[in-house]
Amino acid sequence: MALCGMLLKRQQLLMLGLIVLAATKASQPNSSCGNVSCGNVNIPYPFGTKEGCYRDESFLITCDNTSETTPKPFLSLSKLPVLNISLEGELLVSTSIARRYSNASIIGADNKLSKFPLSVKRNRFTVVGCNTSAFITRYSTGKDYVTGCTSLCNQYSVVNGSCFGIGCCQTPIPKGVTDYVVEFWPIGEHNSNNSDFGFVVEEGADNFSLDPENLENRKTAPVVLDWAVGNETCLQAKRNSDSYACKAENSTCYNSTNGPGYRCNCSSGFEGNPYLEHGCEDIDECQNSPSPCAKNEKCTNLPGSHKCSCEDGYEQDTSTTGCHRVSQSKDIIIALCISIISLLVVLLGGSWILWGWKRRKHIRIKEKFFQQNGGLLLKQQLSSNQWSIERTKIFTSEELKKATNNYDENTILGQGGYGTVYKGTLSDNRVVAIKKSKIGDQSQIEQFINEVIVLTQISHRNVVKLFGCCLETEVPLLVYEFITNGTLCEHIHDKGRSSLLSWEKRLKIATETAEALAYLHSATSMPIIHRDVKTANILLDDNYTAKVADFGASRLVPLDQTQLTTLVQGTLGYLDPEYLQTSQLTEKSDVYSFGVVMAELLTGA
Repeated sequence: MALCGMLLKRQQLLMLGLIVLAATKASQPNSSCGNVSCGNVNIPYPFGTKEGCYRDESFLITCDNTSETTPKPFLSLSKLPVLNISLEGELLVSTSIARRYSNASIIGADNKLSKFPLSVKRNRFTVVGCNTSAFITRYSTGKDYVTGCTSLCNQYSVVNGSCFGIGCCQTPIPKGVTDYVVEFWPIGEHNSNNSDFGFVVEEGADNFSLDPENLENRKTAPVVLDWAVGNETCLQAKRNSDSYACKAENSTCYNSTNGPGYRCNCSSGFEGNPYLEHGCEDIDECQNSPSPCAKNEKCTNLPGSHKCSCEDGYEQDTSTTGCHRVSQSKDIIIALCISIISLLVVLLGGSWILWGWKRRKHIRIKEKFFQQNGGLLLKQQLSSNQWSIERTKIFTSEELKKATNNYDENTILGQGGYGTVYKGTLSDNRVVAIKKSKIGDQSQIEQFINEVIVLTQISHRNVVKLFGCCLETEVPLLVYEFITNGTLCEHIHDKGRSSLLSWEKRLKIATETAEALAYLHSATSMPIIHRDVKTANILLDDNYTAKVADFGASRLVPLDQTQLTTLVQGTLGYLDPEYLQTSQLTEKSDVYSFGVVMAELLTGA
C-alpha cells in the first residue's frame, strides 16, 4: 500500500509539473512559429495553428488545406470559419442564417461561439421578411435572454439592401452572448411566395446585402466576436508575470467590457503585437505624409513621440505655432555669439592644453627627483623586506608642503650637518618632524637611503620612529615622530635647563640610551652601528624619555662579521680613537661615544 501511495504521489507531481510547463509555454510562442497565415487570413499570436504557437485552446485555429481552393481557417472549438483576426480584440467569423420557407418549413440557426461573445457595438440581429417576428435566445448557461424584432409589410420593401423597418428590422445584441438560437414567430397572413430570414450580422459588412434575392443564395453572415485573454482582470493578471499576456515593454492592459478577461494594446506612439516580447515598436511619426510638423519645422523622432523644432535660419513664432525666418540683425548677433563662443572654446582649449603640459612637466620633474634621490635604490632595498614596506609611507611633496606651511622659517626646529628639521602637522593632525637632508653628491644620497633602510628595521621605544619619506622634491625629506622637549645637549649645556636634570633623570636617560644601543647592536635582524652617538642626537620628550635619533651615518653589519672598514664619519670628541686611526668600525665605537655622553651627563661639561 505504501509503495502504491508513493507511485500515486509521483504521478501527481509529474502531472503538476506538466501543467506548469504547459502554462509557461502558453505565455509566449516558441521561436519556430514565425508569421502564420491560413489562406488570405493572417493569424497573429495569441492565436496560432500548431502546438506551442497559441496561448490556449480557445485561440487554436484549424487550417483546412483539403479544399481545392484557398485554405480556410476555423476556430478549433466552435468550428466557425474565420474571416479576419484583429489585435484590437475583434474576430470576424461566419455564422449560419436561419430561414423560414414559404411552405412554413424552417432551417434553424444554432450557433455556438466558443468562449468569445458577440460584439455589442459591431453586430445587429436582423430580420428580413413580411409579417414575421424572429428572436435569438439562449438557454444553455442558465442566463436566459430573448431579443428580437418584428417586420410587417405586404411585400418585401428592402431597397438597395438597406433596412428601414418595413420588410426588414434590426435590434442590438445583449452583452455576453456566446451561443444563440434563432426562432421565428409568424404574424397574421404570411406571403407564401417568399422566405423569411433571421441572423446576426456585422453592421455595415462589406459585400453583404440585405436584399432578399441575395439572401436566398447565402447560408452564412459575417459576425464580429469580442475576444479577450483569460477570466481575470488586469489587476489580477499582473500578479503572475509568467502568465500575464501583455509581454511587450511598451504595452498597456485594459479590461474587457463584454464578458470576463482583458486585452493588451501597444502604448501611444508604438505599434505591433503587445502579446509578444519586443512586439511593440516605435512609430516614426516623421515618416508620415503629410509631416506632423508645420512648415519650416524639422521633425525629430523620439521613443513613443516626436519633436518639432525650427529649421536653421528660423525661430519660433510666438504668435503662431510655426516658425519664421530670423531677421538679418539677429543673424549678425547669432554669428557674433558663435564667434565669441568659438574664441572662448579656443582659449579654454589652449588653457587646458597648457595646464596638461605643465602637469606632465611637473610629473616628469618629480620622477627625475625620485630617481635622483635614490628612489630606485630605496625600492630595491625595501623589496627585500615586506615588513619595511608596510611601515614606511611614501609622502607626496604636496602633503609635506602643506604640513609645514610651505616650509615656513617659523617651523624650523633645528639645523645640522645632515640637514634642516621642520615641525609639521599632517592631514590626520599628527605632529611630525620633517628632515630636509643636505645632498651634495651621490654618497650623501646613499647616506639618506641608508638612514631610511636602517630606521624601517627598528621598533624600539627609545629610538625615534620613522613615519616615511618623500623623494619627489629636489632635496629628499624624512618624516619622523615629533619629540617635544629638544635634545639632551640643550638640556646639559643650557644653564636654564640643566638645573631641571636631576640625578634620577640623568640616570634614566643614560639607561634608556644604553638600552637603545644594545637593541641596535644585538636585537635587530642585522646589527646596526649608529656611528654618531652624541648628546645632540639624543632627543627627550616631556617625560624625559630618551629617543636616539639621526641615523644618517649608521651602518648595517652582516651577521658573519664583527667589524667594517669604512670612511671615518662622526663628530670629533665623540669618535673612538681606534676607529679614527684604523677606520675599523665595531660596536665598541658606539660604546666609546656613549662613554663620552655619560661623561657629559656626570660633569655637565
